[in-house]
Amino acid sequence: MNLRLVKACKEYEKEIVEMLDKWFSLESNITPYAIRRIDYKDFNYYCENLDVKDASSGFVPDSTFFCLDIDRGIMVGAVNIRHYLNEKLLLNGGHIGDGILPGERGKGYGTMMISLALLECKKLGIDNVLMVCDKDNIASAKTIIKNGGILENEIVVDGTVEQRYWIKL
Repeated sequence: MNLRLVKACKEYEKEIVEMLDKWFSLESNITPYAIRRIDYKDFNYYCENLDVKDASSGFVPDSTFFCLDIDRGIMVGAVNIRHYLNEKLLLNGGHIGDGILPGERGKGYGTMMISLALLECKKLGIDNVLMVCDKDNIASAKTIIKNGGILENEIVVDGTVEQRYWIKL
């Protein structure tokens, strides 16, 4: 498996748009939220505004990457890294939000993508990474655990049990 995290840019417009078109045709509640926060149909605007640069918008600064399967020449998922945690993200959200395109799930992409995202966290100076997932999302929990995640606790948010994992880098 030959994967790389890439930023949204003209070079990858075709691959990103194809992935998002396919994903939106299959699901509406795509994660990470960051990739659906802005309409990608105006791709230049999307690239310029995908990352949150300051906290004035109510969001913390973040970096969004798309996961390129180099061998196949397709995007298989996306990951969003929050540069720091506010009170809400500390409770439920964490540093990393991620998602794999339906049809590409269960192939090991999620585990590898998180591993690559953890390298990006390290570059940002984040040494303890919080990842959160729904308790019933077994696949997500497994990818977090495979990357060193240690379950701290479970909390209930809006009637859903959330698991909070810490990964020490």
